[in-house]
Amino acid sequence: MSTNMKNIEFEKPAYSDWQDAAIKALKGKPFESLFTATSEGVTLQPLYTQESLLEKLGDELDRQVATIRSLQNSPVFQVAQQVHADTSEAFFAQLEDSLARGNEVVTIDSRVQFEWTDEVLAKLAPYFSEYSFKITVNNAQDPLLAVFDQIAVDQQQTVKGFIVSQDPISLEAFPNVRSVNADTTTYHYQGANAVQELAYALALAAKFAEQEENFEVFSKKFFVTFAIDTQFFAEIAKLRAFKVLWKAFSSAYGVAETIKIPTVAETSLRSFAKLDIYVNLLRSSNEALSALIGGADVFTVHPHDVLTKPTEQSIRIARNVSLILKEETNVLKVTDPAGGSYFIESLTADFVKEAWALFLTIEAAGGIDAYTASGKLAEEIEISYQSRIQAVQTRKQSLIGTNIYANPADVLEHDTNPLFGYIKRIAAPFEKLRAEVTAADMKTAILALGTLKSSKPRADFVAGFLNTVGLVPEKSEPITTVEEAVAWLKATEAKYVVIAGSDEDTKALVAAILAEKPAHLIVDVAGKFKDEEQAWLANGLNGFIFAGQNIIEKLQSVFTSMKEVQR
Repeated sequence: MSTNMKNIEFEKPAYSDWQDAAIKALKGKPFESLFTATSEGVTLQPLYTQESLLEKLGDELDRQVATIRSLQNSPVFQVAQQVHADTSEAFFAQLEDSLARGNEVVTIDSRVQFEWTDEVLAKLAPYFSEYSFKITVNNAQDPLLAVFDQIAVDQQQTVKGFIVSQDPISLEAFPNVRSVNADTTTYHYQGANAVQELAYALALAAKFAEQEENFEVFSKKFFVTFAIDTQFFAEIAKLRAFKVLWKAFSSAYGVAETIKIPTVAETSLRSFAKLDIYVNLLRSSNEALSALIGGADVFTVHPHDVLTKPTEQSIRIARNVSLILKEETNVLKVTDPAGGSYFIESLTADFVKEAWALFLTIEAAGGIDAYTASGKLAEEIEISYQSRIQAVQTRKQSLIGTNIYANPADVLEHDTNPLFGYIKRIAAPFEKLRAEVTAADMKTAILALGTLKSSKPRADFVAGFLNTVGLVPEKSEPITTVEEAVAWLKATEAKYVVIAGSDEDTKALVAAILAEKPAHLIVDVAGKFKDEEQAWLANGLNGFIFAGQNIIEKLQSVFTSMKEVQR
């Protein structure tokens, strides 16, 4: 029997078989409803197969995989723990501690609360000689750059590191310091999508390459920086796509050999929130893993409370995220761990195609500076940002702890870390409205119609909807008659009430309830009722709450109406 079992082969289902089964399961919904359009203009398929990938890429697949692997600085993924301190004494204490506990790259943002005096810089200089570094500076006049004056001439050749700056920094005496940076985080934090970031990276590279005497000199100084967002597979594809794009870019300059360009990355803060901050830890862990798989060379994990003020504990946790992923996932034991994935290879190719096309458009417009001056760059980033913000506010994209599963008991921190105040975070509109609503101490309620079983689904939905801005509605016991409903409405202290019940109970009772409700009370109904809508609105109903609605627009409107009633 065992011999026969070993010889059994299962029939391999074709894509058409799976499609037929999917259509049946959809129960009348179109098969196209399984396709997802991304902000990058790429359509995600519901299923990827070897056949579909080969049909799409053909011989290009082998070239894509070979290019990515030849340009991977593997195994690297150096841990770059940023130092957060208010005084120079605390700065050096934290730096020493981080290096002793696994940090590999001295990581500093020059915008600190203490001064970069000669004494401080002299103390810092030996770290630059002993360790690799990543420093972020404002410009060529940044006081932190004077640290290089403190490094002995005989050590300058061995100093290695990265200088993140909007404009290239000239350090001719330090050949192993990369100081020409395509910093895409600036665009990322204004709302750019993956394709835009890739195209802008190439456009910046083209600009800076023209400023050097030859491409070889430029390539030895150049590196790229990315912020890695929560879209796990897309971020893996973004990092892989850059390597393919770089190969094409360098080939255009007549470079045939492989030139490896370091990828310096960090966890994205545009999806971070000031509420339910431990969810930020989950986000950053997800982002760090995608960067590790995607092939980032140097990576910074921001502490989960970095939007306000990091603590000793949060800094340690952030560092340990990188260390655990690096040492215990075994990802670094595999060259290009995502290579061969039908989905990721396809997505990588899509990003390459779209980003190269946008790059050529930018070059045709006169380069990145001309494109920026024309307003086109800001316009397309704004479109991308609005797409993302709309997705969050309508719950097409979940932001746990903010637009769904929000905890109204959380206290919103009003302080903002000045290093990150400019970031267009998608949670910010929720936090802003929550602060206003909390300060106004508005009282809300849910009137449950029908039985507990029939009213609970919509009542829970409404409660979750209101929780996103910190409102905790009073809930009535299940009410089955108009008389009970009107009596409860007259007794409640709430200024805003949402009626939640089944379609049947709502249609049967709402019209009569509206006819007798207190005049000062703002009343909404949970659900969509197209046939009854106009009559109910004419009879005193404020509006509706339903799935897919823009939460911020709806609750801002309600909040404005409540303030008018209070006057």
